[in-house]
Amino acid sequence: MQEPDTLRRWQLPRLGRTHLAQTEAPMPTPGAGQILVKVGAVALNYRDLLMIRDGMGMPLDLPFTPGSDMAGTVVAAGPGVTRFAVGDRVINTFWGGWIDSHWHADTTLLGGPGPGMLASHVLIDAAWAVAAPTTLSLAEASTLPCAGLTAWFALAETGGLRAGETVLIHGTGGVALFGLQIARLHGAQAIVVTGSEDKRAQALALGATHVLARDDGDWPAEVRRLTPGRGADHVLELASGPHLDRSLQAVKQGGRVSIIGMLGGETLGASFYAMVLGRVTVQGIGVGHRRALEDLVRAVDANALKPVIAARYGFDALPAALDHLERGAFGKVVVTL
Repeated sequence: MQEPDTLRRWQLPRLGRTHLAQTEAPMPTPGAGQILVKVGAVALNYRDLLMIRDGMGMPLDLPFTPGSDMAGTVVAAGPGVTRFAVGDRVINTFWGGWIDSHWHADTTLLGGPGPGMLASHVLIDAAWAVAAPTTLSLAEASTLPCAGLTAWFALAETGGLRAGETVLIHGTGGVALFGLQIARLHGAQAIVVTGSEDKRAQALALGATHVLARDDGDWPAEVRRLTPGRGADHVLELASGPHLDRSLQAVKQGGRVSIIGMLGGETLGASFYAMVLGRVTVQGIGVGHRRALEDLVRAVDANALKPVIAARYGFDALPAALDHLERGAFGKVVVTL
């Protein structure tokens, strides 16, 4: 079917939620090495709220289209494209141009300051995309570029997660639940710490071995009790700020803490003695590269892993979807087209 002459997209002529509006633009033609993708779904991230609010201090070219995670179908390919053909289903990488190993200065972050995905069609470099999992719908596949890959990069790519280990996970958002599923996929046990009692049963049903209440002042001691005094092998630290010190109390000697979220603030607070005497590795996780995303896609297909979607909203209902994201959700909030 022939594509329309125009595309729809959400734009910000100025930063701030009140300025978010739908606009139309001419349909672009892919140049050398580019693909035009008809978007089927966009998964929202907490980062999107920050980009819409204040741009996170980044230099943005306004008007700006937010949204970093997309799944869709290739409808046109420019000269020289060999990775994909018309009709292929793809997901984008969060870091445009980060293929493997270390990222370089010429990479760009999609959804700001690079191109945003909240549009009916997007034009991206073919190297910035990977084949979508064959076992997932586009809505499910759209959750992989940031949330799925972040958890995978922390545990499987850099963490060397093994069967029999324990993963301590903070919260029940997108990254947290992917961490839970990836832990179980590798034969590890998952301990979830949450401030929401009503999400306890959901986390247990998804495979959590134990769910602890964040309001329990001594949950680190409970983690140690549940691991016969050893502590967790891995921690997915999604709050950070002053909460990091609690994670250090719960991790094993020589364990690994992955810094992912900043809900508790941008400045970390931790005990020198807990880190040094515990020989803890604290690593920052900034999503991951394309090769790791391809590894995750293969693991999803091989193990029938199904991402947890909290809610789906139509394209016109983006404001309501952002409200849901801001309230907190068990899993991912996805906008479908």
